[in-house]
Amino acid sequence: MTDMIVVSDYDPRWPEWFEDLRQRLAPHVADLAVSIEHVGSTAVPGCAAKPIIDLDIVVPKQAVMPELISRLAGQGYRYEGDLGILGRAAFRASPSVLEHHLYAVVAGTKPHLDHVLLRDYLRQRPDEVQRYSALKVALAQRFRADSQGRRDYSRAKSALVEELVAKSYAARAAGAS
Repeated sequence: MTDMIVVSDYDPRWPEWFEDLRQRLAPHVADLAVSIEHVGSTAVPGCAAKPIIDLDIVVPKQAVMPELISRLAGQGYRYEGDLGILGRAAFRASPSVLEHHLYAVVAGTKPHLDHVLLRDYLRQRPDEVQRYSALKVALAQRFRADSQGRRDYSRAKSALVEELVAKSYAARAAGAS
């Protein structure tokens, strides 16, 4: 294993990996969830990414979260709190499962919209995908794949991510008017 962060060119297998994970989760959460969404860079064709699938289990209301946390624990997931994103629940999968980041969000909240609006915006903007990909590739060459390196990598790309999220909200507002 390399000691640097790995960012790969887009892999057309990523949607299949998401679907495998979704099918594994769905029987356990379908009655609680509005949807299970593929989010993050692996959900954007052409986007370079760490080869780790990001999934959001979208629930209709906060009151569902304790039951969801319990059910996911029964499937080997460890609840990790919000990891600094208010309104989002994060889970760690067992190492025996395909590497992924699993989150639970309430439909229509900022954490939910941040993920889906950014994903949908990037899917429509190959120029922004190229810009974002280039930054991630460059940053991956600077930071080690340890906890400090991953934090520094995330921090270093945060300004561009915030800009892209803001553009995704603006695009949504422009489309609604």
